[in-house]
Amino acid sequence: MKSRQKSTIYDIAQKAGASPSAVSAALNGKWKQRRLKKETVDRIQRIAQEEGYMANLQARGLRKAESGLAGMVLPDHENRFFAELSQQFAKEAHARGLCPAIVHAGRDADAQLTSVESLIAYSVDLLMIAGATEPLSLASACSKARIRHVFVDHPCSEAPSIVTDNTGGAAMLTKTLLDEMDMPSEIDPTTWLYFLGGESSLPASADRIQGFRQQAEAAKVLFDTGQILACGYESEKAEKALAELYSNLGQLPAGLFVNSIGCFEGVLRFLSRLPEGDISRSTFGCFDHDPFATLSRFPLRMVRQRADLMVEEAFRQLDKGTSEACLIRVAPDLV
Repeated sequence: MKSRQKSTIYDIAQKAGASPSAVSAALNGKWKQRRLKKETVDRIQRIAQEEGYMANLQARGLRKAESGLAGMVLPDHENRFFAELSQQFAKEAHARGLCPAIVHAGRDADAQLTSVESLIAYSVDLLMIAGATEPLSLASACSKARIRHVFVDHPCSEAPSIVTDNTGGAAMLTKTLLDEMDMPSEIDPTTWLYFLGGESSLPASADRIQGFRQQAEAAKVLFDTGQILACGYESEKAEKALAELYSNLGQLPAGLFVNSIGCFEGVLRFLSRLPEGDISRSTFGCFDHDPFATLSRFPLRMVRQRADLMVEEAFRQLDKGTSEACLIRVAPDLV
């Protein structure tokens, strides 16, 4: 006879018509905090009992064994920076004898919380959370479950956080653009320098805007809120915003600071429709790095975030086993 495969929390969730986090709450006694209906909890517990899952949980609790899983939640797999974070995370996890469990949750706060709760339900030994939209709720969930956790890219005031020095990196890129831009005095200063992409409400973008402003003001370049086009991270929105700017100015700006490689894809699509002469008068910078982008047909500077150093530092904090809040900034490279 074939041995019956053990049911997982996802099997129980599917049969009960509930989310994995709801199943976890029903089985660990925290269902009242989640405001689950009693009939839902009874259904989940009955199915778990039938599947032998309750016994598995009890045995695991008696053994007090670690799962051997290292959890990571990040917003995107396609972005090179997050892909590098993921690769480095897997490398560091394997080096510690752990199996990496990596979840793509997008930038929706509820989806990120559900992903964190699901990983907690699988009893991960630690959690690394990248690009958190609402970090406090995620930190709270980890603390209640007594899971070691650390934040990367977007900081949390209640947990160890490792971030890129976004302000310093943006200031460095902006100064480089200003040094390399062609700005003859007869050109209207409103066409000099613009910031494109990102969301000003998110910490990384807010810090980059701050670095951009500092250098623009120090160089006595005309500055007003119209020079910041925080249109989001989607390439389609960046393409549309640049098209509107080009239409309003009648030309490209002398310098353009693009806030992410995703936005830069939209910039490239728009530039592909322009004559060579319209592009050659502008200098471009991107706060992100992709080696293929350096093959572009126009002047381009890029900021490379050090995903390797950030993940190494994040694991140092996890290895300490402390949840005390700290903020560590890692300097990026100019390419």
